[in-house]
This record gives sequence, structure tokens and C-alpha cells, in this order.
Amino acid sequence: MPKKPQDRELVAGTTAHYEDPDYYDRTYARRREDLAFYVELAKKTGGPILEYGCGSGRITLPMAEVGASVLGVDQSAPMLARLKQRLAEAPADIRGRVRVRAGDMRKLRVKERFALITCPFNTFLHLYDREDVEAFLARVREHLAPGGVLAFDVSVPDPNELARKPERGYRIRPFVYPGVGRVRYQERFDYDGMRQLLFVSCEFEPESGAERFMLPLAHRQFYPRELEALFHYNGFAIERWIGDFKGEPTHETHHLALIARPHAKRGARLRTAAP
Repeated sequence: MPKKPQDRELVAGTTAHYEDPDYYDRTYARRREDLAFYVELAKKTGGPILEYGCGSGRITLPMAEVGASVLGVDQSAPMLARLKQRLAEAPADIRGRVRVRAGDMRKLRVKERFALITCPFNTFLHLYDREDVEAFLARVREHLAPGGVLAFDVSVPDPNELARKPERGYRIRPFVYPGVGRVRYQERFDYDGMRQLLFVSCEFEPESGAERFMLPLAHRQFYPRELEALFHYNGFAIERWIGDFKGEPTHETHHLALIARPHAKRGARLRTAAP
């Protein structure tokens, strides 16, 4: 199969948001609902766990703290460096339960099987086309132990957000950017409806008068029925749809957590409640 040409816009939208662990950790420090969700799954399965998109360890370390062994995979060198730093400062029993690998979740293979595979906090949205999803699910299938499950979460496409004009900036109140100081902040949204790709420009203006800078972020927009079909035709059944990490999803759900497992027989009829 010929190699796909590299899309520089997507490369930047996949990497730039994760190049500054100080900013990332501070921005998402209060995000707790997904943390509780994955820690509870870690308790129930007991591990071992393969975590795709482990980043700086926001979820990795708490899963290890409840006794699960975790292999964290990420392709961001700065985020993995931060995780390794945090591990070096962690108690010995936590260090002994966490291993780290640099790699692409569509390609990396290890000679292990896992009771639980996780792909948290919109990491799945960096799978930009059908071939990416198929490659990822093939790796998941290879690495799941018998009876194992995949758990992941994604934001639900918001028509109002997708309809925003890219020339308009949406301001959020100023805040302190680590190492930079107080900044004015705004976001611009540009949606490619044919490819179902949302490009977000995160724009920072230091109040000190220093040079403005921008971080791009790209996310594929997956609709619930689309996810159902993609998983079904790649040999998986989605067993649970959880809205906003609370319970049954509704038309007002902003985020979906999903639990899936391979069909007993590939191509078997899907039997699951509709989202």
C-alpha cells in the first residue's frame, strides 16, 4: 500500500498542543470526571493496562496507585519526559507498576496482552480517517487479552461550534501561562466538513508586550452512529455509552465515554443499546 503523503497541518494539530507539559498540566489539572472513570475501571480489572495517549501521566499514575500495572504509550517526547520525571519522584511501588513507551498507537506492537486498553481524553480524535481507525483497532485487537475491553472517550460534535466563522475569535478570560506570565487568550474554529476535521487555533497575547503565539489543535469529529458502524465493521461491539461520565447519554451530552470489546466471532451481529 502506498504511503500517505504527510499533511503538515495535521502534524502540527497533533503535536503542538502537547509540546509544553507545564501549560498542559496546569490547563487540565481540574479535569476529574474522566480520571475517576478510568481509575474505577483499573480497580475492576486489576490490570494489566495499556494506555494510549498517556501524556504526562495525569491518568496513568492514579491507575497505578490503585494497584494496576500500566504500559503508557505516547508519541509526544515532551509529555513522556514529564511522565518519566514524575515517576522518578514517585514511591518505588508506583514506579514498579508503570512502564513507558514512545510510539504511534496505529503501529506500535508489544508482545503482551492486556485486560484493559484505554485511550483517554480525545486521543481517539487524532485518528483522522478510516484507515487510521482501522489500524488502531487492529492494534487493540492484537493486544487485548481474552475477555479484555477497550475504554475511550470523545467529545460529541457540537453544531454550534462547527458553524463558527474562522475569522472570529472567541475570547476566554486572561490567565497566567507558565513561564510567560499573564496572557489574553482566544480561540478560532475552522471546520472542514468534508473531512470532518475541526481545526482550533489557540492564540495567546502576553500582557507584558512579548510576542504573540499560537498553538494549533486538530480533532476529527465522530458522530455516535458513525462510531457504532466503524467499530462494528472492524469486529467490535460497543457495550456501553456513557454521557459526560455520568450515565446514559442524552441529546445534551457533550462527551461520550465508551466501552467496547471484540465480537465473539468477527462479523457477528451487533447487539448493543443504541446511543
